[in-house]
Amino acid sequence: MKFNLKKQYELCWDYLKECKIQIYSIIGIFVLFALIGFFVPASAEITEQIMSFIQELIAQTEGMSQAELVGFIFFNNLQSSFIGFLFGFALGIFPVIAAVANGYLLGFVGAIAVEADGFLTLFRLLPHGIFELPAIFISLGMGMKFGSFVFQKNKSKSFRDFFWNGLRVFLYVVVPLLIIAGIIEGSLIFLSG
Repeated sequence: MKFNLKKQYELCWDYLKECKIQIYSIIGIFVLFALIGFFVPASAEITEQIMSFIQELIAQTEGMSQAELVGFIFFNNLQSSFIGFLFGFALGIFPVIAAVANGYLLGFVGAIAVEADGFLTLFRLLPHGIFELPAIFISLGMGMKFGSFVFQKNKSKSFRDFFWNGLRVFLYVVVPLLIIAGIIEGSLIFLSG
């Protein structure tokens, strides 16, 4: 059987439509916790943990070339997205936790950025997420869908279908989005540094 790229993308689109409730749910959870992170002041312990995490990330990337930064961001996002999809098999719990944590972190960082440089700084952050966030939402939504195999009549068939369809979307949709995101983010960070 001959490989047909157009057919692969048609199958991807069909599966994305099948996952739309889960993807929208992940977006809703993410946005809710981003708003909480932005508007609700964090406790001293949470602030300390997040700031420590951010400082560790900065130290890790310090002195990297533009290509190294692009690679670092791409592989970090690739790993997070794939784990979000794959670990969804356990009732879709992990993708929800990932959406909560990432949403809260984005809101928290956004609040700090606004406090330091004003509200317009949020627009400077926009290019950083324009390709990355859809990739993350798709991965986590597919992870939620994957976890729903236990509620299907034919569990083993659903498990296989959700896994292979999710893997196809991951390779043909998520990975290209993450490559573009890595190039944009790595370049912006390098040029602003």
